[in-house]
Amino acid sequence: MTSARRMLIDANTTPFYHVINRCVRRAFLCGEDKLSGRSYEHRRGWIVHKIKALSAIFCIDICAYAVMSNHYHLVLKIDIEKAKSLTQKDIISRWCQITKGHAIATKYMNGDALIDGERMLLDALIVEWHERLSSISCL
Repeated sequence: MTSARRMLIDANTTPFYHVINRCVRRAFLCGEDKLSGRSYEHRRGWIVHKIKALSAIFCIDICAYAVMSNHYHLVLKIDIEKAKSLTQKDIISRWCQITKGHAIATKYMNGDALIDGERMLLDALIVEWHERLSSISCL
């Protein structure tokens, strides 16, 4: 039986991980499907661009990558030191690059005063987002 990545990954043991993701049912990620004659090569650039963009947001470095016709490989390094150095505003800013964020986070980033309940909610969100920004399980 398989286990969830969050149960398998421990950055304190080793920060380096080899990740593979593949297509199923003879689907093509990129390259040319010789059976149908269709080319999916244009996707390779999209994938490489997305990998680089996400590595700039998350506290995870890309050590190596290979994009094949129906799968890709990534060698990742969890950057624990970078994650520890993030401020609250850094965390919110990074998280809002991949999601729409939260209204209270927007209010905080605009410099508006927060009431106690909003501050407690924002603190909880920041803890969750901070964990996710250095987690391979959330990619």
